[in-house]
Order: sequence, then C-alpha cells, then structure tokens
Amino acid sequence: MYKNFDEIEFNLKRLKLERQIALEEIKGLKQDVQDDLSPYNWISTALSAAKKFGLLYLMRKVVK
Repeated sequence: MYKNFDEIEFNLKRLKLERQIALEEIKGLKQDVQDDLSPYNWISTALSAAKKFGLLYLMRKVVK
C-alpha cells in the first residue's frame, strides 16, 4: 500500500482533482441537455422537418 504520508497526501490531492474535473464535466453536460431541450431547439427541429416534408410533397405533385 502506502509507504509514507506523502504518498497518501499525493493520492488524496489527485483524487480531489479528479472529482473536481468530473463535476465540471457534469456541469457541461447539464448545460448541453438544457440547450437541447430548449423550446427554440424544438421549434427549429419542427420547422426543419416541415420544410423537408413540404419539399417532398411539392416534388411529388410536380412529378405526377
């Protein structure tokens, strides 16, 4: 295991930094999820789908 207190302190500092990094990554992911679920994104996605559907509908009418 550990040979002295310096190794223990070093390992504790390393683990604390790893925990802080993980928390910051979680904060970033939370922000990404909030952005993805925002009403603006839903409207943008719906409009994009409507444009594609409208274009396909128009092309079918032209081809017939």
